[in-house]
Amino acid sequence: MTAPLLKFEFAKTPPQSADCVIIGAGIVGVSAAYWLARAGMNVVLLEKGVVGAEQSSRNWGWCRQQNRDARELPLSTRSLSLWEEMTRDIGADMGFRRCGLLYLSNSEAEIEGWATWGRYARGEGVDTRMLTAQEAAIRGSATGQSWRGGVWSPSDGTADPSRAAPLIARGVVKHGGTVVQHCAARGIETEAGTVSAVVTEAGVIRTRQVVLSGGAWAASFLHQLGISFPQSSVRSSILSVAPGAEQVPAALHTKDVSVTRRLDGSYTLAISGRSHVDLTPGMLHGAGKFLPMFLKRWRALSVGGAQAWRAGFDSRGHWALDQITPMERMRVLDPRPSAKLIAQTLERARALLPGLRDRPVQAQWAGYIDSTPDGVPVIDADIGLPGLALAAGLSGHGFGIGPGVGHLMADFVLGRPPITSAEQYRLSRFKDSQWGKVSKF
Repeated sequence: MTAPLLKFEFAKTPPQSADCVIIGAGIVGVSAAYWLARAGMNVVLLEKGVVGAEQSSRNWGWCRQQNRDARELPLSTRSLSLWEEMTRDIGADMGFRRCGLLYLSNSEAEIEGWATWGRYARGEGVDTRMLTAQEAAIRGSATGQSWRGGVWSPSDGTADPSRAAPLIARGVVKHGGTVVQHCAARGIETEAGTVSAVVTEAGVIRTRQVVLSGGAWAASFLHQLGISFPQSSVRSSILSVAPGAEQVPAALHTKDVSVTRRLDGSYTLAISGRSHVDLTPGMLHGAGKFLPMFLKRWRALSVGGAQAWRAGFDSRGHWALDQITPMERMRVLDPRPSAKLIAQTLERARALLPGLRDRPVQAQWAGYIDSTPDGVPVIDADIGLPGLALAAGLSGHGFGIGPGVGHLMADFVLGRPPITSAEQYRLSRFKDSQWGKVSKF
């Protein structure tokens, strides 16, 4: 049982040339390709496996402003309206609903943290509402428990991870773009110091513009070009239960478990922040940069195994462009979930929400969440090779802002004004001795 995913057939082979090539068809890659195709560019979207099959279909599906890092907040706000715009244009239901997100807690410290964030966010125009104990009990009535307080963010929502990326890829085709699955990009060729082509397993595509949106694969791909990108991944484990639960909120977070309703009525269950650290060559190489984050999160992290090392997505070796690469040997990252964590998640969810107690497990899966040292993505068109842009390191909260990240990438490629400020997303910030001191608010 793995993550559910809507699948479509696309072009079998790539064309010989394109205005822009997008590498990686997760939520960011399909969104970038969509906005470029909609603007009239001849765009090719390459996916080594299946569109949306890795982390873009393995997340909670939350599309939120609530509790965002200040550097991401404008992009998350803009992305909510982009979800709606894309849905109207594509003409298919990606499951996007402004259903509101509910946070409940019995911790005064946690509630005060939400209140501090809320005071900042309301100044930025975000509709976030603190709940009294009585209000929290009413909104959280499905739990049958009392709560000290909570937060309600009515304009936030969710989309369906099993549908979003594949349907946006259909939107790319609608606007004249090309989508090619089962076609790995092996590397990039240059002429006079700038991008000139993408080498794929099916041949060469001549192009002057490339967007790398390869998720957990991005750092090892850039390593082939001599570009350093600090990236590390952890393995999360999630499950879903069958439809039929009554009165369970559409999107609920507590410290013990978080619950999300999908378009088909099933519920995704997860424990926020709980992940396994699977050792990789890249993790060893960049351990120093990630040490502050690991020290902050160590209580939620567990030592993993060798799955990631064997998968090869975080290698720091080199490969030849005329031979099979790690991307072809591992078409889709589909790691085994932690049986212990799955059982604990299910137990907590059924204890919290009686409506889930008779709902059978429908599926369980794991995914690799790629992160940067400061937990904020890199979205940058100036990373050391003219013509190459990077959008990766979404750090476990990229699904909801995927449409906005893709739009920002399209803005860079087209040379038009960006939809939001992008300075905070530059790759070069990790060379700045002050990068780790940036305030959250």
